[in-house]
Amino acid sequence: QVQLVESGGGLVQAGGSLRLSCAASGRTFSKSAMGWFRQVPGKEREFLAAVSWSGGSTVYEDSVKGRFTISRDNAENTVYLQMNSLKPEDTAVYYCAADPTYYSNYVGSHPYEYEYWGQGTQVTVSS
Repeated sequence: QVQLVESGGGLVQAGGSLRLSCAASGRTFSKSAMGWFRQVPGKEREFLAAVSWSGGSTVYEDSVKGRFTISRDNAENTVYLQMNSLKPEDTAVYYCAADPTYYSNYVGSHPYEYEYWGQGTQVTVSS
């Protein structure tokens, strides 16, 4: 079992930046790929970015490529999402998730590929 706790959300003006953190416990965090997703009411959960267990591979959704950066610190059991040039359409609840497989070089971009989820953190971008 793994527990994931997101933090760092809040209210920011358009063009601003936020860094989200996801602290993991209860499982060997460093063995698993990690992803960030977001969701707005009435819409499906949307993939944003993911990083391999080693940090050597990353994948981004096109709309955030160049603005968002995912990284991880396995010594701190934490994954980050640095978000720059934020837009009002980035307003959503942001979730981190952990892949249940160990040491896979595959980095998934679909919610069904992740088994463990945090409770989410709200990001609101004002215009």
